[in-house]
Amino acid sequence: MAARKRYAQVGTGGRASFFYEAVAGDYRETSELVAFCDMNSTRMALANRTIERLGAKPVPTFTPDRFDEMVRTTKPDTVIVTSIDRTHHRYIIRAMELGCDVISEKPMTVDEAKCQEIVDAIARTGRRLRVTFNYRYSPHATKIRELIRDGAIGTVNQVHFEWVLDTSHGADYFRRWHRDKRNSGGLLVHKATHHFDLVNFWIGSRPKTVFAFGDLMFYGRENAERRGVTRFYSRVHGSPQAEGDPFALHLERHEGLKALYLDAEKDDGYLRDQSVFGDGISIEDTMAVLVRYASGAMMSYSLVAYSPWEGFRVCFTGTKGRLEVEIVESSYVSAAGQKSMEGAARERRITLRPMFELPRDVEIPAAEGGHGGGDPVLLNDLFGRPVPDPFNRAASHVDGAWSILTGIAANKSIRTGLPVDVDSLVKL
Repeated sequence: MAARKRYAQVGTGGRASFFYEAVAGDYRETSELVAFCDMNSTRMALANRTIERLGAKPVPTFTPDRFDEMVRTTKPDTVIVTSIDRTHHRYIIRAMELGCDVISEKPMTVDEAKCQEIVDAIARTGRRLRVTFNYRYSPHATKIRELIRDGAIGTVNQVHFEWVLDTSHGADYFRRWHRDKRNSGGLLVHKATHHFDLVNFWIGSRPKTVFAFGDLMFYGRENAERRGVTRFYSRVHGSPQAEGDPFALHLERHEGLKALYLDAEKDDGYLRDQSVFGDGISIEDTMAVLVRYASGAMMSYSLVAYSPWEGFRVCFTGTKGRLEVEIVESSYVSAAGQKSMEGAARERRITLRPMFELPRDVEIPAAEGGHGGGDPVLLNDLFGRPVPDPFNRAASHVDGAWSILTGIAANKSIRTGLPVDVDSLVKL
């Protein structure tokens, strides 16, 4: 029997349990968790209690200033990075310098300078980095890739991609640390990294030129005032003004959120329930992007974060026909005990319209689990026993870079009002 791979995890916030529960639970025969690292001792204690309930032993905990000590004493093969986005590069690079491979939550990082540092570290150390793109593994995303790969619509020339976040999930980015663009790169990096990666994956190309518009048009105090709102608060907990507000997140009413955030505030002061109509929001909620790819294909992409429904529509037009996709997803709030609801598809339709033939609906295999059924497949790919994958869905640092570079270029275009040459940002 092969030795189990050893994993240390940095960051124990809302997304972290997706990984450590898998290592400690379903994949305990192939994987072993050896340490947690976080500035928040309450969240690390909660993570240890969680893995104990799964039958694993609690692991040593380390603060970020003891990261090197953690790696040297617990000897992980791989470090899992699920910290705030702007810190990803720090832990990715140092883990590699200390001899570890890395699994990073998306996005790989938030700007071109940090991306270049990661690329250079990989070249310098020879270590491997995996970026976890769940959506690649969903049956509908895989089916789209299969149809395009097999030439169902010929060469793809044009893509129209609309992704909408609703007033539950979309609003959540404006309550959290993501609302500060320095932390997340904004939704064009933090969220759209999924979407841009899918297009790269589907059409087998990479972005060359990007032009974008983006603005804060719904959330934030100024927008609320313009609509006639007169009751404001800084955070929900303890605020009478928050009662009756459909955008208010009451941490004390969710056992998981209370344990992960409200009970942990004393350690780092992080407030998970900020008002989405407060000041200090520096990310956009309404975005439009044009992309030209190395293949010659063109894409028009839009993202809004305050829609009445959640999901996406994407259409591909090629030299032999058109492929139309609509996916309606379940609404959810991150870390509110709804893992199976994250990106879960409630309605799915793929329509193939070949030239000079009648259109037909494409059968999509059924699957359960978050991100349209992609989560369980991704976790097995990461921590289970390897199986052949004809679609090559495992994402490397190169895939991670091309996905964020579309959003990074879009951010630059929004700032400057000019198109951006993606190759000028990072040398891959």
